[in-house]
Amino acid sequence: MIETRSLTKRFGTTTAVDSMSFQVGTGEIVGFLGPNGAGKSTTMRMITGFLPPTSGEALVNGKPVWEDPLETRRAIGYLPESNPLYEDLRVHEYLRFRASLKGVPRKRRRNRIEEVMESCEISDVRHRIIGTCSKGYRQRIGLADALLADPPALILDEPTVGLDPAQIVHTRSLIKNLAREHTVLLSTHILPEVEAICSRTIIIHKGRLQFDGTVEELQKGLSGGGMLTCTVRGDAEKARNSLLKTEGVEDVDFLGGEEDQSRFRVTAQAGRDAREAIFWTCSKEGMPLLELVSRQISLEEAFLSLTTRESAAEKTEEEQP
Repeated sequence: MIETRSLTKRFGTTTAVDSMSFQVGTGEIVGFLGPNGAGKSTTMRMITGFLPPTSGEALVNGKPVWEDPLETRRAIGYLPESNPLYEDLRVHEYLRFRASLKGVPRKRRRNRIEEVMESCEISDVRHRIIGTCSKGYRQRIGLADALLADPPALILDEPTVGLDPAQIVHTRSLIKNLAREHTVLLSTHILPEVEAICSRTIIIHKGRLQFDGTVEELQKGLSGGGMLTCTVRGDAEKARNSLLKTEGVEDVDFLGGEEDQSRFRVTAQAGRDAREAIFWTCSKEGMPLLELVSRQISLEEAFLSLTTRESAAEKTEEEQP
């Protein structure tokens, strides 16, 4: 439904998006993640036809966006982060105006407006002036606007920003229900949101694609052979050195301890299960093993690891003569 091919955008000497290529299939909810300034909004604006690319192309429903901009825009419901609304209009007036702009047939217009207001739960404020509505209602009005022409694809840029916890939960549920009939590309900084509703995750950093896959694939890939929490009785330094020498162990981090107990985070080598080897090491060294638990890294840890690791690598390259 949505595809980018070597999509690139430069502003002067600054490259905001660098050869971005990915696909979003029909019926998917894909989380689009990245730090501030990573190029998420710029990418979304190019996909929706609001911003021309420097090179490469974006396709919606198999058609290049700039080949027929009006046709491709009809296939997209776009909720930008700024969510521009006419604050002096009443909600139903605004939606009626937007429906006419989007070419919703006159005979169908009234029923369609009722449908999207009910779907987004804004029927109770239909006669309210938009400028007097809360942030939560404004976001839902913007989402109702995106749905008016019943587009097959929805591109949502930070749809829950500024909402309170109850509003966030409601909006998540709404987006999840929309995926039954729409493809959704969702940009957000709220990582639990991605875990809760997205089938796939795309992570970008400094305009470049860093990861494209499921959350589980991301966690598994970054944790290598797995992460373990290990607690032993004995001297912390001796225990760490012994664990580091254990077959199948890649790294050991000291997490703290109390009295004669020491707790470590053990990272196994890719494709290795180091639990049995750790058990025998502790037995051989006379260090009672009190805890050995498999641990999966969180999406937040994976995200930070991926983006900070890339930044560190680039910094090292810049420091080299």
